Amino acid sequence: MPSLTKAVLRIAITLAVSVTAVCEAQSTSTNGVDSAQAADPLAGLKPGHPRLLVSDADWKALRERQTSDPELARVAARIEADAKSLLNEPPLVYKKEGKRLLDISRQAIQRILLWSVAYHLTGDRVYAEHAKRELLNLAAFPDWNPSHFLDTAEMTTAFALGYDWLYDELDPQSRATIRRAIVEKGLQPGLDATAGYNSWHRSANNWNQVCFGGLTLGALAIGDEEPAPARSLLKLARTGIAAGLRPYAPDGIYPEGPGYWGYGTVYQTMMLAALQSALGTQWNLDSSPGFLSSGAAILQVTGPSGNPFNFFDGGDRTELQPAMFWFAKQLHEPGLLRFQQKPLTEALTRSVESEKAYHENRLFVLIALWWSDLPDQNTTLKLPLVWHGGGPNPVGVFRTSWSDTNALFLAFKGGAAGLSHGHMDAGSFILEADGVRWAIDLGRQDYLSIESKGLDLWSYGQNSDRWRVFRLNNFSHNTLTIGNQLHRVDGAARITEFHDGPNPSATLDLSPVFAGQASRVIRRFQLGTGRTVFIRDELTGLTPGTNVRWALVTKAGVKLAGDRATLTQDGKMLQARLLSPADATFSVIPADPPKDDFNAANPDTRILVVNVTAPASGQIQLDVALRPGSTEP
Repeated sequence: MPSLTKAVLRIAITLAVSVTAVCEAQSTSTNGVDSAQAADPLAGLKPGHPRLLVSDADWKALRERQTSDPELARVAARIEADAKSLLNEPPLVYKKEGKRLLDISRQAIQRILLWSVAYHLTGDRVYAEHAKRELLNLAAFPDWNPSHFLDTAEMTTAFALGYDWLYDELDPQSRATIRRAIVEKGLQPGLDATAGYNSWHRSANNWNQVCFGGLTLGALAIGDEEPAPARSLLKLARTGIAAGLRPYAPDGIYPEGPGYWGYGTVYQTMMLAALQSALGTQWNLDSSPGFLSSGAAILQVTGPSGNPFNFFDGGDRTELQPAMFWFAKQLHEPGLLRFQQKPLTEALTRSVESEKAYHENRLFVLIALWWSDLPDQNTTLKLPLVWHGGGPNPVGVFRTSWSDTNALFLAFKGGAAGLSHGHMDAGSFILEADGVRWAIDLGRQDYLSIESKGLDLWSYGQNSDRWRVFRLNNFSHNTLTIGNQLHRVDGAARITEFHDGPNPSATLDLSPVFAGQASRVIRRFQLGTGRTVFIRDELTGLTPGTNVRWALVTKAGVKLAGDRATLTQDGKMLQARLLSPADATFSVIPADPPKDDFNAANPDTRILVVNVTAPASGQIQLDVALRPGSTEP
């Protein structure tokens, strides 16, 4: 008994020491945040300016490096040319489009950033003077439209960087006016927890990142002069940004697609870069699950053509992504810029006049600040050919090469239709081979069409009749449709099996999106010999007599021959063969949307379909093989 008492005592002492050590560690660091900064987020704020993204030494290094780096010199020349082209533009005016002031905010960012960087590159004070004049003009706006808070966040970004980068060129009165605008029109509206327009405080999407990112820049820019609102904002941002980072987990697949990855992530990277440059810490946010791996995830879902798998709200063209330059520099991985060369070249060669109105490149100057040497053709990508990522919209990829532009590339997804804008694309896929995208996704053009009419897609889509928006439902994706019904928006499809190797395969359980229509729906993908893609769909629990439709959307010409189809495009061929059911055949229907007021046109687009009627058993197995070239699978 005494020996047992001593043993228990030893354990108790050990535990006490361990707890003390943990408490001491926590007193030094809270979630990766220094204890002083945990108590005061402004602790350690770098005195003077600039302190956001760059230092005086960085401006000097940038001016020197462009003299020895021809590509960077082209970027700098583009910045100066665009800055000069805007000098004769009239001041911006307070003019909303529908409920948004966003276009004005984005023009403000474009002007202020171009003029600020052009000033530091050339030393010509005309750029600083124009930036100051525009900042004072925008400061006189009645508000920055907080009811649509993205407008406020992007305007605050322009003000924060303009104030910080041009601080020495601003007279005391101008500084006071700009500071007051940042506080009263940016930070204070964002701090109001009771305001309905601040739901982004808790949103797990790009709104959270853009809004917290922009306001964090504002707080850091004026933190030493306006510590109270700056401190309150940074405390809120330090906890609230966790919601915006959550969607990257676990593997970096951004649920809303590659396009929205760029929007949210560039503000996230600006926030991290500004925290680092102003406070010497990133609050450990860069270690959030999936965040740093999201750059590589974007490459994984990009085909040999350089165009991404445009699932959910993604576009089908690779955009210039300043955030990718941050990732390449942060991770010392120039290969991450592999697909940025083409859009960068397009931006550098676009006419000054067209670039002036091209507000998607409003953050172009960040490329110069985060410049990394572009990879050449011999740069080896340390990425697997067969890959899948989990999360709300899980994606799988099979590819035959990273270096061959004619490689086969198959990308497919699970996911939940009820996310954000409510696409019904679970089970959908795209297919590239021989430089042609054979199976396409129609993308988000209807969303853009609806927004251009001043409508809100999410509320618009809640009307069940309007859920027939063509490109947002399963009728327009490369997936299954049962009984001419929509997918269940509350269902979530998952990748349940994934196998690597010379003949990779994957299994998706689509049953939840067909709840009430079938008891079990399984879709399997396999890459066989000769670059043949096999797609098997197994359905059980169907009501006898119900129609099941298999679909592949394409821009290729299609020649039918019963259970065979030949697709031709750009002088290339793809063979499709229907292996089962034995009596089923291919047919083609147009992809032109209904004649209505919101669907966009789909010129030269058609859908290869298979229609099968459920037998008495309620079971169907549907097998399709796709092979590039003239040889049948």
